[in-house]
Amino acid sequence: MSEAATPQAAAELPPREAMEYAVVVVGGGPAGLAAAIHLKQVSPETSVVLVEKGSEVGAHILSGAVIDPKALDALLPDWRQDPERPLKTPVTKDRFYYYGHSGALRLPNFMMPRLMNNHGNFVGSLGNLTRYLATKAEALGVEIYPGFPAAEVLYGDNGEVVGVATGDLGIGKDGHIKESFTRGMELRGKYTLFAEGARGSLTKLLMERYELRAGCEPQKYGIGLKEIWQIAPDKHEPGLVQHSFGWPLDNATGGGSFLYHAEDNQVYVGFVVHLNYTNPTLSPFDEFQRFKTHPAIAHVLEGGKRLSYGARAISEGGWQSVPKLAFPGGVLVGDSAGFLNVPRIKGSHNAIYSGMLAAKNIAAALGEGRAHDTLQAYDDAWRESAIGKDLWKVRNAKPLWSKFGTYLGITLGGLDMLMNELLGFSFFGTLKHGKADHETLKRIDEVKPIVYPKPDGKLSFDKLSSVFVSNTNHEEDQPSHLKLRDPSIPIAVNLPKYGEPARLYCPAGVYEVVYADDAKKTDPRFIINAQNCVHCKTCDIKDPEQNIVWVTPEGGGGPTYPNM
Repeated sequence: MSEAATPQAAAELPPREAMEYAVVVVGGGPAGLAAAIHLKQVSPETSVVLVEKGSEVGAHILSGAVIDPKALDALLPDWRQDPERPLKTPVTKDRFYYYGHSGALRLPNFMMPRLMNNHGNFVGSLGNLTRYLATKAEALGVEIYPGFPAAEVLYGDNGEVVGVATGDLGIGKDGHIKESFTRGMELRGKYTLFAEGARGSLTKLLMERYELRAGCEPQKYGIGLKEIWQIAPDKHEPGLVQHSFGWPLDNATGGGSFLYHAEDNQVYVGFVVHLNYTNPTLSPFDEFQRFKTHPAIAHVLEGGKRLSYGARAISEGGWQSVPKLAFPGGVLVGDSAGFLNVPRIKGSHNAIYSGMLAAKNIAAALGEGRAHDTLQAYDDAWRESAIGKDLWKVRNAKPLWSKFGTYLGITLGGLDMLMNELLGFSFFGTLKHGKADHETLKRIDEVKPIVYPKPDGKLSFDKLSSVFVSNTNHEEDQPSHLKLRDPSIPIAVNLPKYGEPARLYCPAGVYEVVYADDAKKTDPRFIINAQNCVHCKTCDIKDPEQNIVWVTPEGGGGPTYPNM
């Protein structure tokens, strides 16, 4: 049954048509595409289908991005000679800063662990990289279907994963079947790879069903916000990479910022807030807007034009939070598994590596005539692979930051990374993360409310104008893809206790509390503007009561990022 349909409507639905493949891939990010490509490289006769919820491959992809190319070199050794290659701007300068309210302190590069060095990497669009990978996959015979989100996991008689079903189209907001109704398709495979990115809706269900998180630390998350700006040519330095921390966040709130000079007089400016913050009045979006007014950033952007905006959650738990990756009939890859390297703010290289590793193990299983079993060899292999070696060295950076705050935490984290690099061990061992992100908020009466300045429309902007430049669109007459387990909780619990933080942690103005009388604050109502959603998943992660559930919307709804 489709999650979008009412029980009454579902009883009248025709059966789905089914298509059989050797391998089904869910998600058109770097992990899913790398898996599809490598499967065809090592086993050309294997039939592979990939479904992507965005209207096109790359439409929902957002990353900084300074991309470490070593995994791409392994996947496509000749990509650097390709005139259509998507990465053309090598890093030329690599700088680190601490920001105060109005000043900036540059940190010497020699003090940084070698793994933080960005020389040899490329500034580029991860969205455009996935578009490039999609052309390579299709040339090898992979069938790719964008605009068809996987909405349901299909199970066999013994509880094994046997594929996925795409969502039904043409169901009204009230659950009625419209004339445009089209039944979803069943895509069945001997193995199914889930490459949904951070906090994927189907991945969540698989984690619960197969207890994949047993024995590991809670996954930790951040929200990354990014804008692309066209700036004056005399301010543009292609290949300049700046990472920074400090203002506007306080010492107790984790996060950082970046400014990357790409090609064509464009810069990528971005901000990350760790979602274990405690003040319920904090707004990651408004912290980002405030960051751009810092003199070190403002002078670069002044006179320029904002071209695009987007936001997405990133998995920050690292080594300790990687769940069990294999289960009957399927595996997790990429950010669904949590392979982001937090201090480097890089995950695309590990995503590609994980897709290749999964493909290798699936091809071997298919060659032995196996199907729908648990690929334990894949789960066992990642720790000794390039992925595990990358994450092991930085495993304590996040918990040290969370425990000791920005100043001491970053210092200790840097020393710990140096110890791991030079001596291969840590005095800290392997630290735990502690609370899940939804458990960290204080009550609103325990904090000092944060008051943000109004946007000036030049450097800082409001949420609705930002959503507009993200090219976000959802069919208006469809069931909301943002579900409340209990509709009473936002007003009865979250409003008095936390001031209803959903209206602030959402970077797209999806959630509002409106009153019959604004002055007297009477008769509050909780409003969900699902059409604004940029699919960042922050609400699914940070809601303190875990009351908001994000599921896939109809068709290719959501943002359409041109080159994020």
